[in-house]
Amino acid sequence: MSQGGKSAIFSDFFTKGQYETQTEMLAVDGDKKGVTIGIPKEIMSSEHRVSLVPHSIRTLIGYGHRVIVESEAGEESNFSDIDYSEAGADIASSREQVFKSNIVLKVAPPTLEEIDMMDQDAILISSMQIPSLTKDFLERLKKKRVTALAMEYLQSDDGSFPVVRIMSEIAGMVSMLTASEYLTNTSKGRGVLLGGVSGVPPAKVVILGAGVVGEFAVKTALGLGASVRIFDNDISKLMRIQSVVGRQLHTSAINPVYLGYQLMSADVVIGAIHSKTGRTPILITEQMVSRMKEGSVIIDVSIDQGGCVETSEMTTHDNPSFVKHGVIHYCVPNIASKVSRTASVAVSNILTPLLLKTGGSISVEHLLYASKGIRNGCYTYKGCLTNEYLSKRFDMKYTSLDLLLTSAM
Repeated sequence: MSQGGKSAIFSDFFTKGQYETQTEMLAVDGDKKGVTIGIPKEIMSSEHRVSLVPHSIRTLIGYGHRVIVESEAGEESNFSDIDYSEAGADIASSREQVFKSNIVLKVAPPTLEEIDMMDQDAILISSMQIPSLTKDFLERLKKKRVTALAMEYLQSDDGSFPVVRIMSEIAGMVSMLTASEYLTNTSKGRGVLLGGVSGVPPAKVVILGAGVVGEFAVKTALGLGASVRIFDNDISKLMRIQSVVGRQLHTSAINPVYLGYQLMSADVVIGAIHSKTGRTPILITEQMVSRMKEGSVIIDVSIDQGGCVETSEMTTHDNPSFVKHGVIHYCVPNIASKVSRTASVAVSNILTPLLLKTGGSISVEHLLYASKGIRNGCYTYKGCLTNEYLSKRFDMKYTSLDLLLTSAM
């Protein structure tokens, strides 16, 4: 992927080291063992992804770790128990056994019951999904002294979010294909073909955010022949997306008056705003939505961080859409789960190097201390809440992770 004519560079932490030839050294600590990594089956409604795929497990097993996979954990992504077993994983029929692992890896956040099954001082790596987060959830993590890392806030040295980026590429493409589907009569849309045909103008698409989701939504929309408008307050992002696409595009800064004007004639609106910390800002008000065309479609990809449309409410793949002010709203937070196998492989490729270093020759404390980007994803650490936004939202005590790590060293 190119940005500004140069190859995008993820940090060394995520991309280098684990496959390089290592210097042969004499064994010093003969008792040192790998960690146990648990992969439970996702029970959240319509979550079809799995956090690790078999080829990643082969790598982890090769480094001396033990991986326990709950039976049928990969079925929804078309990975069988046999695939995992042949990769070297232990298949467990007991959920309790999986959650007793040193590291528990999930795509969706764990339930309260699942947190109760975890051991003290365990490590949890999963998405956080701010809109569905509760105070009780955080209290349970604190009580168990769990070190919890939110996948969507893990950051590379260059400021990018690797897991978010790869899911955003998928979400950008899937969101536009979903919008095309909802415009049809069978989905009670306007009966409009996204790309139009000879003699008939194409559908008008408004995209908020010129990041990765916006970029891939633009590419997909243009590939289908739609007319596209892109809004973002970061002008450098608008310049970059035009460079990446290789053509002049209709772009604008986010001016409420002009945005409202464009929304009145839009057939599709894609909300693709990402917040580095906390909730995404609301950029489309309910009044703006009420003035949109009957049967138009809003796909709020930002819903996993609260949504950038005032009328957005979180939905699921089982019941993905609702109508408000005559406008179809699609607000599924795990939109990439529609293509679960592709999404699972993509996430697994990013998390495997992280797991190798978390459970390798250094402790989680050293890992957090050495990487600012990993610290950015940590929201509870050994009984303390370390995310300032969450502490303000739920009126809970906040403790600086930097101070905790300094005192632990």
